[in-house]
Amino acid sequence: MPEYNPDQLGRDILSRIMYGARVSIPLTLLLVALSVVIGGLLGACAGYFGRWVDETIMRLADLVFAFPTVILAMVVAAALGASLGNAVLAVLVVAWPAYARVTRGLVLGVREREFVLSGRLLGFSAWRSLRVDVLPNVTGPVLVLATLDIGTALLLLSGLSFLGLGAKPPSPEWGAMVAGGVEVFDSWWVATFPGLAILTVVLAFNFLGDTLRDALDPRTAQAIKERAL
Repeated sequence: MPEYNPDQLGRDILSRIMYGARVSIPLTLLLVALSVVIGGLLGACAGYFGRWVDETIMRLADLVFAFPTVILAMVVAAALGASLGNAVLAVLVVAWPAYARVTRGLVLGVREREFVLSGRLLGFSAWRSLRVDVLPNVTGPVLVLATLDIGTALLLLSGLSFLGLGAKPPSPEWGAMVAGGVEVFDSWWVATFPGLAILTVVLAFNFLGDTLRDALDPRTAQAIKERAL
């Protein structure tokens, strides 16, 4: 085995993994951010305005939820064409309904609170009340969900590249690197180390999400502290 563990074309695996982090991680963060913005705004409008707005948005979300996430992402990516940008759009299509549903539920619990009703009585418009009074009070749980969802988005995006529906060689995207390693079983390091990179990032963001949940929910943190004592 060569000392620097190259792939089948003689390229250094460590260098490609480090460079691939500049591809996989920023795209995953962008994907989750877009999902939060689109799903959060739609869910906030559905929960605050209700009636036909709520029905339209939630039925659209239910339509997306009716299909298995991976299958729907594969169909969208295949329809748009195999590329990394289209893979991001495909994952975005299946990711936003979760944020819309969570945000809607949070807004429904806040919109009848006294401080929101007081603002409306003072003459606040619906949009100002939603922006100033409602959204700041639902940001915490949505932020925690987004942090926990980064790992899922990375796995889904890497999975599409692994199936040939995302990044194409010679792009050093981690899912595509794992797919390339499948073809050379005798060089086990070609697929193992990109897979370990995916595992490490997913675990890191899961731990970060748990920490944010405890920090943004003092009651949960206090319960954990009392249980430890």
